[in-house]
Amino acid sequence: MKNISTIFFTSLLSVILTIITYKLLIENDFLGIENTETISNSTKNTSKSSYEAPNLTVAANKTINHVVHVKNVSYKTSSRNSLFDFIYGYESSRQMQPQIGTGSGVIISEDGYIVTNNHVIQGANQLEITLNDNRSFPATLIGTDPKTDIALLKIDVPEKLSYATFADSDAIEVGEWVLAVGNPYNLTSTVTAGIISAKARNLSEDGIQSFIQTDAAVNPGNSGGALVNTNGELIGINTLISSTTGSYVGYSFAVPSNMAKKIVEDLLEFGNVQQGILGVQGYELNRQIANAKNIDLAQGFYIEEVNSNSGAAKANIQSGDVITKIDNKPIKNFLELNAAIATKRPNDKVKVTLVRNNNTQDVLVQLSKKETQNISFNGFELENLNEKEMQSLGINYGVKIKNITNENYKPYLNELKNAIILTINGQKISNTEMANELISRISNKSNVRFDIITRNGERLRIVL
Repeated sequence: MKNISTIFFTSLLSVILTIITYKLLIENDFLGIENTETISNSTKNTSKSSYEAPNLTVAANKTINHVVHVKNVSYKTSSRNSLFDFIYGYESSRQMQPQIGTGSGVIISEDGYIVTNNHVIQGANQLEITLNDNRSFPATLIGTDPKTDIALLKIDVPEKLSYATFADSDAIEVGEWVLAVGNPYNLTSTVTAGIISAKARNLSEDGIQSFIQTDAAVNPGNSGGALVNTNGELIGINTLISSTTGSYVGYSFAVPSNMAKKIVEDLLEFGNVQQGILGVQGYELNRQIANAKNIDLAQGFYIEEVNSNSGAAKANIQSGDVITKIDNKPIKNFLELNAAIATKRPNDKVKVTLVRNNNTQDVLVQLSKKETQNISFNGFELENLNEKEMQSLGINYGVKIKNITNENYKPYLNELKNAIILTINGQKISNTEMANELISRISNKSNVRFDIITRNGERLRIVL
């Protein structure tokens, strides 16, 4: 009996020790592995979901009250062909028919200044602004710049308005998230999101505009609305889309905020846009041209000619120099050169980085005034027309041949001096800046066709 008791208690003790050992060692280790796997899986799941789309609600809520609806009312005389025309005469059937256009605008000051597109308000007899709270006010046109498609309006309101703040559009990056905010149908603001697709896009006929491209949806009626960053700051004014249907198909464009801000400041201070100009003509440098001219560069703006008495001439910039930077911004073509200068005024100074004889140097250039700036091409010195000259000729475009320095054309000096160039290769010329851009695209070996009006009023076509 004693032996049986001893065996029983020994067995019981062994079972107890086994249970304790299992609990302390084996089960804890198993749970430890399980916990580790759980933590590992949790970490993996966290890493998979670590990217989150940006929260755009703050920017949207901040911007919608800054964007307004713009109503443009113009009146067009129309006539009805009916029996009354024969009885009472044609004039009795004429009526003034209202034509209504709409778009968007952005409040940029607490006292009611609003920036929009020129094409939104063009030809308006009456302008009306509707705020996001549905209150409407008559608007006054302060000024416009058709070239950049910017217009400035003003409304009088009894209280201070919330307004959009300008951001530095030069600091934006391709791939950056943006919001396009408009008020197209007077149904309060609409918001679309996208990214910056490209910078410095050129879509204008004269080749002097530099747009921000985005894939945020912009449709007719959104013109003049705001393009903002994720902080709700204004980086552009939505202006157009590229579409064969007239509706959004994936590409939208905006005037950069730095350009819009400069135009607004000019209109307020001077009543018109003050444009500085460097005073050079040339073309984009590529590898083929660089090899032909023995230049150890792949990119830049090659200077063919320097305008006399321009800021570039006074800074000793020479034909054959290659501009690589303006104020430390890389320059590869005329568009980027123009974009760097477009936000400057006459007499502003810019640092020009150029390469001469494969040596890099910096020069400080004081910009000339565009209105008085001449350009030279193949022995022709061109200058802008003034309003009086245009009115006397019954035209609203063209540039004047101020002088001829090429000996080959001296026999035609009497016919060509003071003649007006209307088109270059079939494209209408509005000013010397546009002529410069068109000429800069033409190869030296290509023919150039000019349509001109001589000082005697005779229209001619010449080919050089």
